[in-house]
Amino acid sequence: MMTLIAWINRAIWFGTVIMFGSTGEIITERSGNLNLGVPGIMFLGGFASFAGAYYYENSTPDPSSAVIILIALICGILASTFGGLIYSFLTITLRANQNVTGLALTIFGSGIANFFGVQVLNGGTSVKAAFTHTVFSKPVPFLSKLGVFGDIFFSYGFMVYLAIILAVLTHLVISRTRIGLNLRAVGENPATADSVGISVTKYKYLATCIGASVTGLGGVYYVLDYGYGTWSSSSSIEGLGWLAVALVIFARWKPRNIIWGAYVFGIFFWFYNYAPALLNLTWPNTIVILTQMIPYVITILVLIYVSAKQKKDSLGPAALGLSYYREER
Repeated sequence: MMTLIAWINRAIWFGTVIMFGSTGEIITERSGNLNLGVPGIMFLGGFASFAGAYYYENSTPDPSSAVIILIALICGILASTFGGLIYSFLTITLRANQNVTGLALTIFGSGIANFFGVQVLNGGTSVKAAFTHTVFSKPVPFLSKLGVFGDIFFSYGFMVYLAIILAVLTHLVISRTRIGLNLRAVGENPATADSVGISVTKYKYLATCIGASVTGLGGVYYVLDYGYGTWSSSSSIEGLGWLAVALVIFARWKPRNIIWGAYVFGIFFWFYNYAPALLNLTWPNTIVILTQMIPYVITILVLIYVSAKQKKDSLGPAALGLSYYREER
């Protein structure tokens, strides 16, 4: 039982990282912008939040939990929004290729984070903000002590629940509001949306920057909670960023599917570590490596299924990845 609970906990921690990234990317892609810079944006958000919290934690003998949360979140959101603004300017204003710009943003984000991260590491390979991690990983009071029920549902930091709330709000805004309707119109057919008075440029800019800020929260959570408040020169945040992009396809661009899809990814990602103990088996290294491919294989199968079905509600926005030229309307 303890092994199963540990597996579920690890899956939820892991799933929360990519849930933030996928929710933000869905907001962006609904406007027709294909931002492949998710890993870079998560790097920016993760490092900025860590740096802000780390320097505050070490500059006062009695740091405040509320202040450290505000500093970390504000720094992370500002840095990741800046990344989204760079992408928006290049692809919307200058009409640069979205695929190339996104990949360049990934390199830029990781490069900036590691460049300034050297100053924080001060010659070492890793540094930890212990108090910050304690604040971000603190479970829900009282509820986390409800036996197995509490261990499974309430033994996590506040950002786990924030990720779920943001995914639900994104679903409601996109599917139930006029703003969401306009956003979907811009992503499906920007020329038609423009002809009825919807500002395509405004919606694209706002969706991309807001999406980037949500994506950046994935980096904040990864470093300050999932990564035990440690900034390292060998961070694996980039791999999780690509999984977040894959989860968007797996969820078929529907925010409500992100929630359970993220946890499914988490379960299969950690399958190699916990399944042998539950089944009382000893697997050779080759099998362990193969089982680590499961989340990616599932994504490919879902993509094949969606492409074969060709259902409108299962495909991405029609104008996804295409620059809009108003002169050609």
